[in-house]
Amino acid sequence: MDRSDAVELQALKSDSFGRIALMRGADGTPFVRRDLRFVPLWLRAPAWWLARREARALRCVAGLPAMPQLLGWDGRVLDRSFLDGAAMYQRPPRGNVAYFRSARRLLQRLHRAGIAHNDLAKEANWLVLTDGSPGIIDFQLAVRGRQRSRWMRLLAREDLRHLLKHKRMYCAHALTPVEKRLLKRHSWLREAWFATGKPVYRFVTRRILKWEDNEGQGPKP
Repeated sequence: MDRSDAVELQALKSDSFGRIALMRGADGTPFVRRDLRFVPLWLRAPAWWLARREARALRCVAGLPAMPQLLGWDGRVLDRSFLDGAAMYQRPPRGNVAYFRSARRLLQRLHRAGIAHNDLAKEANWLVLTDGSPGIIDFQLAVRGRQRSRWMRLLAREDLRHLLKHKRMYCAHALTPVEKRLLKRHSWLREAWFATGKPVYRFVTRRILKWEDNEGQGPKP
C-alpha cells in the first residue's frame, strides 16, 4: 500500500495522546493513522510510549483476522489497517450468540500469539464488523509475554472476564454455568486496580486531561 500521498477522509478521535484519522492511500486503500505530532509537548513521552507499545503488539498479531495490521511506525505516526465496522456500543450484538462465540475464539487466538489486550472492558475496543462478526482494536495497553506464564494467564483470564461481562449485558441467556462462575471470581489484580489504579486513572483523565471516555462505552445520550 502506498501511503506517501495519503489524504485524510475523516477524523475519528482526538485526545491528549494523539489524533486518530481515517486515511486513504494513493491506491485508494483506507487505513487508520495515529498522529503524535498534535500531542502537547509535555505529553509526548507517554504518548510515544503508548504508540510504541501498540506497534509492538500489532507486530505480534500480524496475520491474525479481525485485528488491525501494522502498516508503519516511525516514532511520530502509526499507521494500521482499517477494520470496517462499528463499536459494540454503536451496534450492540443483542441476543447474538454467534458473535460472542466467535469473540471468544478470537480472544483465544490473540492469547496464543502471546498478547493480552488488557483494555477489553471498553466497548469501544470491540467492533461489530459489517458481516456481524467481532473485531478487536486499540492495543496501546497490550502486554506481551509467554502464553503459559502465570502473569499472562492471569491477564488472559481478565480479558475473558471482560468479554463475558459484555455477553452478560447483551446475551445473558447464553451464559454457561462455567462462565457465570468465572464472572463471580474476582482476581487480586482486579481488586488492586479498583483500590489504587482506577482512582488515579480517573483523576488524571478527568481532572488533569479534562476528558471523559465513559469507560469506553461512548457518549451518554
